[in-house]
Amino acid sequence: MRRLGSTRRGGRSGRLVAAGVACAAALAAVAVPAAAAGPPGHRGVHWEAKDSGTPQVRFRGLSAVDRDTAWLAGTQGTVLRTADGGTSWRNVSPPGAGGLQFRDVEAFDARRAVVLAIGEGEDSRVYRTDDGGATWTESFRNTDPKAFYDCMAFFDRRHGLAMSDPVDGRFRILSTRDGGRSWRVLPAAGMPAALDGEAGFAASGQCLVTSGPKDVWLATGGGAHARVLHSADRGLNWTAAETPVPAGDPARGVFALAFRDRTHGLAVGGDYRPDQPSPRAAAVTADGGRTWRPAATPPPAYRSGAAWLPHSRGAALAVGPGGTDLTTDGGRTWRTVDTGSYDTVDCAPDLSCWASGEQGRVARLER
Repeated sequence: MRRLGSTRRGGRSGRLVAAGVACAAALAAVAVPAAAAGPPGHRGVHWEAKDSGTPQVRFRGLSAVDRDTAWLAGTQGTVLRTADGGTSWRNVSPPGAGGLQFRDVEAFDARRAVVLAIGEGEDSRVYRTDDGGATWTESFRNTDPKAFYDCMAFFDRRHGLAMSDPVDGRFRILSTRDGGRSWRVLPAAGMPAALDGEAGFAASGQCLVTSGPKDVWLATGGGAHARVLHSADRGLNWTAAETPVPAGDPARGVFALAFRDRTHGLAVGGDYRPDQPSPRAAAVTADGGRTWRPAATPPPAYRSGAAWLPHSRGAALAVGPGGTDLTTDGGRTWRTVDTGSYDTVDCAPDLSCWASGEQGRVARLER
């Protein structure tokens, strides 16, 4: 989730803001050209790989709780959890889930988390644990063959949403008011009609994101335009805005969103096919998603995940199979800072950032 709780006022808050600014400055200082090889942050900030012990799994679902605790969700029904900063990982996969594709995980703390499996019909499911993954409860199983759930996001520890590709011409929204223990489909009356071929991308768990108690955004692609839909009432009513990110093909569009607050947001994406270019693969908004403008210097290739650096007004990270990019000016310009492959990225309030992806890859940002 994007993020639960808030930092206390006073000295600790000031120290965290200062640390966020310092971390952003350190990241900017070590940015390197896209063609550089190896970890570019060797002089300061860099991704430090953590051995998950699962090279056969691709982790597109990630939730950073803090520097010590993170959850991963991936292929083959795999869910991992670390409580020691990635030194060791515990396999806490739900029993009998080996045939599922987990693409999103939203963790409330080290013990409570919700995971989303994607796919057609009954392959789309939601599970919740309250004991660190020792036991799981299946709280939702899709029975509509036309639905395909992609992403999930929470406003707080109780209220959350999951989104499906269009059903009968409109995106379908699933809602929970008890922390993911039960779900109901919201009425479709407040959802604009989908474009022909329009859908979401289950690439990083970030095609649906929230900020504050009621605002939520949904990213799309595949249609004539890549759009971002916004709701200010927890998913009951939506408005749609076109973005400059190229679409017009099932492989192109906005793959991930990140909002620093209810007005300032980032969109990243492109064309996920490795042999296709991804120009104009990032956009920014300063009005809550009503309008979007292209990044002046976008990432050089397709990016599937994005996250704001906590307590920094302008710094954010974008990741994809071709590398990691940094912005320090709120998304207007991006610079490549690592060439390793990651699918998703998430940052916690204590300034810890994690990334994960193919071949069991997982890393934590280190200074």
